Amino acid sequence: MLRLRNIDVFYGKIHAVKRASLHVDKGEIVALIGGNGAGKTTLLTTISGLNRPTEGTIEFDGQDITRARANTIVKLGVSHVPEGRLVFKPMKVEDNLLLGAFNRFSLKSRAKVARDIQAMYDMFPVLGERRNQAAGTLSGGEQQMLAIGRALMARPRVLLLDEPSMGLAPQITREIFRHIRELRDRFDLTVLVVEQNARMALRSADRGYVLETGRIILQGPSEELLENRDVQRAYLGRDLDVNQ
Repeated sequence: MLRLRNIDVFYGKIHAVKRASLHVDKGEIVALIGGNGAGKTTLLTTISGLNRPTEGTIEFDGQDITRARANTIVKLGVSHVPEGRLVFKPMKVEDNLLLGAFNRFSLKSRAKVARDIQAMYDMFPVLGERRNQAAGTLSGGEQQMLAIGRALMARPRVLLLDEPSMGLAPQITREIFRHIRELRDRFDLTVLVVEQNARMALRSADRGYVLETGRIILQGPSEELLENRDVQRAYLGRDLDVNQ
């Protein structure tokens, strides 16, 4: 469904992403892991049209979106939950959700949008309880739920998630990843998730890629990456040579 071929991205003279290729098939959850500065966020913003690659192609459902505008990519069915959540803090929870439907809102669609908002409240009951509360007064985990709900209001087929566990307590992180799996099944979503919590991401994903200094150096089923000695040393906090 989503395919990147030999993507290069520069920030000025900085070569942030180097000949990166990956694919995400329909219905998959795919994790992209790596350290700070590896290029993970850059790869997501390039998919969603916020950056432009200097080389390579990006295809979504067989259509070339390499040079498409960000709003066009959303309309095609790709939603991006950014790093840091970036909810509109002075605005009410419900207004944040309504903004997620900006690309499809019209007088004729008001009833459908209202049903979709209720679906978000059913999925994340705390948002329904606080629908009239300013988004900035929510906890970090609640804001992450709101950011995901806002992205889902565009009715995407592919969801891009950037560091959903950032700044959250372990228990809330587990809850967020449980929701990610539920969302895949409930809304027939395909998910590409960028995450520094490599263990949690790989346990929740079907497959994974490892990005290092802009290059994809490993890929495979999540179970294989979890057992890979290099991945364990670099990203899972285990040094097998010491333990054995």
